[in-house]
Amino acid sequence: MRKLFTEWAMEIAEDSKVRSTCLSRQVGAVIIKDKQIIATGYNGAPAGAIHCTDIGYCIRKKRGIPSGQGLELCRAGHAEANAIDQCARRGTSCEGATLYVTTQPCVFCCIHIIQSGIKKVIFKGEYPTGLGLQLLKESGIKYAKYEDALEEERRSAEEKHLKEMERVKEFLSDPPLY
Repeated sequence: MRKLFTEWAMEIAEDSKVRSTCLSRQVGAVIIKDKQIIATGYNGAPAGAIHCTDIGYCIRKKRGIPSGQGLELCRAGHAEANAIDQCARRGTSCEGATLYVTTQPCVFCCIHIIQSGIKKVIFKGEYPTGLGLQLLKESGIKYAKYEDALEEERRSAEEKHLKEMERVKEFLSDPPLY
């Protein structure tokens, strides 16, 4: 059986994160609409700004600030926001798209997700704040942990495969006329 779409999409998000210039955490994202990739993103300093990998330290880590706090001190744009910004730069609508991201989105990224028109988010891991997910829920944005989305798609694919095999049996029982 071929690779599940959710698995394929998350692998692209995982591959995207290797471009990250953040010393704290590498995050990757991909936005997919109508089964087509419309943008990828990773966390890092804005275009033209100096990267943390270049200065050699993370100011938040240096000051002992816990994960999820002191984000106003961070030089890096988040992967989700960067992918959405790529769409905005090119004039590509995110309306109705699905975002796959290697970390649960923070509250700020959830706001961007909502405002961009993305309708579904699949993520790995957890982030130390629940407000982002609450805002997604209030706004009618579907979201799921990667493992749950993968299991749901696996069940659906198995059902579809069984139906397809019935079609194959029928096809094989009636020899083609060509």
